[in-house]
Formats: sequence, C-alpha cells, structure tokens
Amino acid sequence: MTAPLAVRVTVLDTWDDIMLTLPGNTSIAELKRAALAQSRVRRPAAEYLVKYNGAELYEPGNTLANAGVVPNGALIVLRRRRVPVR
Repeated sequence: MTAPLAVRVTVLDTWDDIMLTLPGNTSIAELKRAALAQSRVRRPAAEYLVKYNGAELYEPGNTLANAGVVPNGALIVLRRRRVPVR
C-alpha cells in the first residue's frame, strides 16, 4: 500500500468539487467511480473520462501514482461525448 494522496476532483455534470484521500495505487477507474458516486451522478462511469493537466488519463491498469498525480492535484471528470446545448 502506498501513502495516501489527497486530490481535488471536479465533476462537470454537477460542478461539484470533491476532496478525496486515496492511496497512490488507486486506479483511475476507481477514482472516477468514487467521484461520480459522491456527486450523485447516476449515469454509467464508462460514459465519463478523467483529465489531469489537460490530458485524458488512460484508465486500464493506470494508477494515480503512475499518472504522476501530485498531492492536492486537480482532476476533472467529464462526459466522453459533448452534450448539445438547447
């Protein structure tokens, strides 16, 4: 187990800023699921992606530590496809 890593995650569907403290070996997919659950988003997690420093983080097998996420780093969870504005 790696040291805990505090990160700030913004979920764009709700504009919620969520503070999470997770081990560095937490997968990106697990972080995404936790952020969506805390912001009460009911859509499938597969419809969302995670960005860090403007780049999409590759999910399969990738962890926070492998992605280079630093303590108090800011991540964004947003839909993979844009939603049309009405």
